[in-house]
Amino acid sequence: MSASSTPTSRRRALPPIFRRCSRALAAALLLAVAAAAQGDELSAPIDEALAAAKQRSVPVIVDFYAPWCYSCYFMAKNVKNGPEWQRLQKQAVIVSLDADSPAGAHWMKQFAARGLPSYVVLDAGGRELGRISLERTRAQFYPEIAAISARGGDFEALKARVHDGSPASRAAGREVLATFAARRDAAGAEAWLDGLAPATRQALDADPAGSLWQSRLALQAAAGASDAAACTAVAPAVLNGALGCDRAYELGRALECTAGLPVAQRRSLFAGQVPVMRQLLDRQVFVPKPGCADARSLVTTAADLSKALGDDKAEAALLDRAIADIERRLGGASKLDLKRDRNLADNLRLYLERAGRIEALDALYPQLIAAYPDDYVYAFRHGRNLVERGEFARALPWLEQAAPKAYGVNRLNVARYRAEALRKLGRDDDAKQVVADALKANGPFFPDEVAKLKATL
Repeated sequence: MSASSTPTSRRRALPPIFRRCSRALAAALLLAVAAAAQGDELSAPIDEALAAAKQRSVPVIVDFYAPWCYSCYFMAKNVKNGPEWQRLQKQAVIVSLDADSPAGAHWMKQFAARGLPSYVVLDAGGRELGRISLERTRAQFYPEIAAISARGGDFEALKARVHDGSPASRAAGREVLATFAARRDAAGAEAWLDGLAPATRQALDADPAGSLWQSRLALQAAAGASDAAACTAVAPAVLNGALGCDRAYELGRALECTAGLPVAQRRSLFAGQVPVMRQLLDRQVFVPKPGCADARSLVTTAADLSKALGDDKAEAALLDRAIADIERRLGGASKLDLKRDRNLADNLRLYLERAGRIEALDALYPQLIAAYPDDYVYAFRHGRNLVERGEFARALPWLEQAAPKAYGVNRLNVARYRAEALRKLGRDDDAKQVVADALKANGPFFPDEVAKLKATL
């Protein structure tokens, strides 16, 4: 008798354990197929880019961005356009990945890219040649990308070029340390340094830029460990260095790491930074053509510095100056042209929020939503702020406006605030439906945000 003609009664006579195993095996197979499909979906953008790069014999540039990223707004308007960008598109395969999407989040993790925007350069075989983290001016970005793309090998080959005290070796060593810093990999840098020959290490220690990179990595490690004592010990070596526009990041890291220390101790550590930051702001931010790409971080870090030193008046005065400066650049306070520059428009939003100008901020949000209607960002931010202030009825329409445009991780975040507002308004069934719909659309991705969303119920 063929298997196809086996009586139903005989098929049902299998022992229970075999029936359970069959069901378990089927479930396992379904999970495996689903996981494979998800893996293919996540890998596809990079796989396709590498295949195209092999055909063209060019590198791959992975451009990580997000719809809420103010630094990405800066790059889009000021850098990623014009003849240089068109030429770069011919010289490399550029794949843009949204960090809020499952694929973007997956590859951010794979490449340990922790800041946005990030530009990770790969050879056609998928090996990393180098990366640029955070925004750059046009004059900085294209030479940096060209230098990374022109390397004769990957990161391991760059390390191999550090083998003595020659100028070429020291230059390669600085590049290696800068790459570790961009990766936020202080532990990797320390292990690499420990493996160098003593004379090579001494040469890199004696190199001013090489020594500064080592101090910056040490501060990065101390801040990551929330070790205030270690941050206090290494911060002077970093802050006394030639940091340029990066001073905002290093000072901000040191301020955050030492937040629990007494004010008097922080004054001793940071008071000398006040004139340095003032000079940076005067020469690089509040000028017709700012010289630092990330003006926001310079302003907010200088404000944080004043706050840390107990100078609330200086903090308020700086924010007022920054607000007035942006309003002037966008056409004047009474006729703001928010479409002129999204980076500036978003900086204005943040400065108003930081300054506690709630009425002005609430008036600005509808203008931002009208100026940038194609994404969820400002409707969500406005709704979220209102929820956090307990104004649930006012918040709900804005969150509902954001919801259809949300996707990936931001879909979960929008749903979380919608559900919270609905519950506070006594609409528990609607809140449950919002959560259920978001979870169904999300699938298996972003488990941390899924847990937060479920917790609203």
